Amino acid sequence: MYISEEQLKGFDSYKYRCIDSSPLSNYIIHPFWNQCVKLCPKWLAPNVLTISGFLLLVMQFVLLSIYDPFYVTAKEGSFPSWVWWFSAFAQFFSHTLDGIDGKQARRTGSSSPLGELFDHGLDSWCVSFFVLNVYSVFGGSVDVGVYLYVLYVTLFAFLLSHWEKYNTGILFLPWGYDLSQTALFAIYVITAIKSVNLWKIPLFGISYSTVFIVVAFGSTFAATPVALYNVYLAHRDGTNKQSSLYEVLLPLISPAIAFSLLHIWIVFSPISIMTYNPRLALFLISVVFSNISCRLVVAQMSGTRCQVINKFLPVLALALSITLYLRDAKVDNYLFWSVTVFLTLAHIHYGIVVVNTLANHFGIKVFSIAKKKD
Repeated sequence: MYISEEQLKGFDSYKYRCIDSSPLSNYIIHPFWNQCVKLCPKWLAPNVLTISGFLLLVMQFVLLSIYDPFYVTAKEGSFPSWVWWFSAFAQFFSHTLDGIDGKQARRTGSSSPLGELFDHGLDSWCVSFFVLNVYSVFGGSVDVGVYLYVLYVTLFAFLLSHWEKYNTGILFLPWGYDLSQTALFAIYVITAIKSVNLWKIPLFGISYSTVFIVVAFGSTFAATPVALYNVYLAHRDGTNKQSSLYEVLLPLISPAIAFSLLHIWIVFSPISIMTYNPRLALFLISVVFSNISCRLVVAQMSGTRCQVINKFLPVLALALSITLYLRDAKVDNYLFWSVTVFLTLAHIHYGIVVVNTLANHFGIKVFSIAKKKD
């Protein structure tokens, strides 16, 4: 249904290629992970580690949504400290489990393209949760419109890495990833100890929320020319996977349309959704982006052409057309909830079907190292 025979054949010849030149990763993070993975029993499937880290972030998101549904509770200072301690725990172990799953696969001889797809597919959703969760630290001290743009640039940075791989065949891991994960963990620990009020005190006359915004934008803008240069080098050396400029830029079409539709809907929302329910609007963006990214990962790993128009886009276009035509706040609210629930379930269904299809193709079990019996 979601994956063609051509793509299945492409997965058979897939080889993982990755370059991680970050000093933090190579000299601190990876040596730490090399010791952590030794604590895992060899019967434990790598995908169990992957999904456990993802579920920790989901639990953190749900917990923060309960205490801070509209990103204002931090302003009121009513968070119990244990919520931040759990956030630190979830952040640390989600990063660690995501880092050791591949090492566990190599350690147990269970590496497969399915494992990488499962990892990167969940990462495409995790990247949104990282941002949506930390917003609660600064809730009420930053205009909600800023949250929208920070999420945009963060998702663009993730997309950029996989667009780069789609063209070069190599995943260049950005230096900022492990650094940002470490910083998020530190933010939650400090918040648990000092409370959110600490972040309201300016640093050299500059608010911490401003620092957070500048770092988010700065890291993305710094990564963009590097990605473009790597794609240029692949073109110059004749190793580019794509044959024309159109094919090079093809993976950017659906994200551009999706972000445009979503942004128009948010800006012209009769209910002013970013004020009324910012968490809902940002979560919808995360779902759409994750599905687009997952389909890109499938295309790049199978060596097939990227999907031009994501199937979620007609749904967004229809909902936007209705809300712009009717200009009714109740209808707008109903559409936001309906589209979010529908696309979330559709995305989860997509992931389950693709993973099970690949598992059947390779004759392996998703959450067990034992191979399927013929």
